[in-house]
Amino acid sequence: MPSRQETLARARTLAMRIAGQLEGGVKVLLAVHDNRSTMLSYRKQPPLLRIRAHHMFLDAPDPVVRAIADYAGRGQAAAGSVIDDYIARSQDTIAALPRRPKLLESRGRCHDLQALFDELNQLHFEGKIAARIGWGRHTRRLRRRSIRLGVYDHAAKEIRIHPALDNPDVPRFFVEFIVFHEMLHQLFPSARDTGRHVHHPAEFRERERAFPRYELALSWEKAHLKELLRR
Repeated sequence: MPSRQETLARARTLAMRIAGQLEGGVKVLLAVHDNRSTMLSYRKQPPLLRIRAHHMFLDAPDPVVRAIADYAGRGQAAAGSVIDDYIARSQDTIAALPRRPKLLESRGRCHDLQALFDELNQLHFEGKIAARIGWGRHTRRLRRRSIRLGVYDHAAKEIRIHPALDNPDVPRFFVEFIVFHEMLHQLFPSARDTGRHVHHPAEFRERERAFPRYELALSWEKAHLKELLRR
């Protein structure tokens, strides 16, 4: 395991690589973490650009570094797909630091995730999905352009749902759909197709479409995405 000094040195190098992709004398301050639910986040405080990145990005190739600069520095949302693909390809090789299981709070103000999980598990998975579930932490970000509504951690067998969904105006069927989606990740892990990492294999997508309110859930998300981004 690298020493703290080695990690700090590599983080400074990555910060300089990102800054080198930007114009206008932007100074990049980069903090490295091992949080597997939020791999990359940023905050603009001109002339500073503060970035929090999972330690996997310390070895990021040049195209990914450029994508980080485009996404966080220039606000180009399309660059997020390059970052997401790098995260997906790196999932199996993440050397996460040992940690004690954290308390997951499943009962929210409006939705009880454990109750939804148990019901979905019996109805659609014959009770075979074994995972902990809870609400993620609410972190406010300036100028949010994307939101990850759920995440499944293969190593910890944990499902975390974004707290933006624990709201009275978010229908139960949509929360169920997000939980269902994350449960599928345990059943259909990421795969490789002709050397390319596939985060959602064809079998995953086919099973996802079997969700009883699949089309309604997609329509609701599309209609309310901007509102969710503001939370």
